[in-house]
Amino acid sequence: MTERTVPAMLRAAAAQHGDRELVRFEGVSWSYRETERIAARAAQRLRESYGIGRGDAVALLVRNRPEFLEIVLGAAWLGAVSAPLNVAAKGEQLRHMLANSGASVVFAEEDLVDRVREADASLRVVLVGAPADAGEGWSLADSAAEPEPVGPGDPFAILYTSGTTGLSKGVVCPHAQYYWWAHHNISLLEIEADDVLLTTLPLFHTNALSAFVQALRAGAKIVYEARFSASGFRRSMTDSGATITFLLGAMVPILLTTPEQEDDADIPLDRVLAPGVPEQVADQFAERFGIRLIDGFASTESNFVIGSRAGERRPGWMGTAQEGFEVRVADEHGDEVPDGTPGELLLRAREPYAFSLGYNRMPEATVAAWGNLWLHTGDRVVRNEDGYFKFVDRLKDVIRRRGENISSFEVEEALLRHEAVEAVAVFPVGSDLAEDEVMAAVVVKQGQSLPPEALLDRAQEYLAYFAVPRYVDFVTELPLTENGKVRKFVLRERGVTESTWDREAAGYVLRRD
Repeated sequence: MTERTVPAMLRAAAAQHGDRELVRFEGVSWSYRETERIAARAAQRLRESYGIGRGDAVALLVRNRPEFLEIVLGAAWLGAVSAPLNVAAKGEQLRHMLANSGASVVFAEEDLVDRVREADASLRVVLVGAPADAGEGWSLADSAAEPEPVGPGDPFAILYTSGTTGLSKGVVCPHAQYYWWAHHNISLLEIEADDVLLTTLPLFHTNALSAFVQALRAGAKIVYEARFSASGFRRSMTDSGATITFLLGAMVPILLTTPEQEDDADIPLDRVLAPGVPEQVADQFAERFGIRLIDGFASTESNFVIGSRAGERRPGWMGTAQEGFEVRVADEHGDEVPDGTPGELLLRAREPYAFSLGYNRMPEATVAAWGNLWLHTGDRVVRNEDGYFKFVDRLKDVIRRRGENISSFEVEEALLRHEAVEAVAVFPVGSDLAEDEVMAAVVVKQGQSLPPEALLDRAQEYLAYFAVPRYVDFVTELPLTENGKVRKFVLRERGVTESTWDREAAGYVLRRD
């Protein structure tokens, strides 16, 4: 069981692979042995300079850079827990996540420090990547700490995901969850020691963080890039020699909008994990780049539960349940439905700590999600007689845009801050990019006027850029149920109309500060 912790996996891999390259950022390369040493030196710095010990939480507001991994691995070495935060978070959302994490120290890049201080001035802030004369900044210690005893069920990270009826929930991910995530990814993607994994996804997402453990356990190499770039995709894959990469749904159609080149199919990639891509879009990608996308189902709360190997893929289907997991398609009462009948996807792990431990300091939300000891995903699927699963739609009132989960509740709260807004409902509508666009139906207070630009100007003070609605409909009233709840399905069905204001068509430019 002790092998199912990040420090144990790191020590074993360092002993086995020594000076082979494990991690590469732009301009930075670590061998397996160096990575182990870096974790120990980071742990020593966390302990001696910031008083971090077993069970303590450290928060990070840091982009894809080496220091991110230094801090996370150092914390794990001590038995502490990391809370990586979305670098776009601000205002009440950031305040909530910092408070919920329980962190007393926040590691932040220089341009993000003011956000932290505005959210909670009492927190100690350590600059990451700052010049030497900029004050207190992060650096590795000269000496190395011995690893503290860590168990597979001890928390490794708290990862924040958007809620549907409230603020973001912190998913408590134990060490063994990453062990099993790597185990199943290695099997399904057939990752070997000569593979090069490349990700442009942010390290505060579970996908990019787990990719490190996948490379670690396979004896492979992981390359991190700062951000996704459609125009730079081919160059990144070619220059790095990447054989495996990870794409979120919207990235695929975005890539297909770039100009075709004669040698598109000559890039070294041969495996791309891209769950949730529509079949027709996946077919276009395969035709252009010569690569069949790999589908599946995973979540921050669970693991890589459903998938299929290359020779077993079925276009349009997620795959089959993987060994070590129980999967059920259920009705609203939790009773299993017959094959061919849509129902909610319920999950359970047979191995200890293969799933998350629940939501940090949110017992009610944890009980709601694991109501009958099955994880209720909020996703509607159908299973055929061969055991293959197909995604149908979402039961949860959560919007997925550009790879980000957006809470409609948080967007509604931000829009309601405008003094002219009486009521608002936020919901997803279809997108040409195969994911969702954010739409808001807004009721303006009687006798007042509200230009849509003014509404979004105010909303941007409280929302990450990706959560700002693209579409706004001004309506006289919202459709309500008998008990006063908004009938959002009515709004979704109506969708975008001729009277809908479209910020992209209007030329409204979002701030990225």
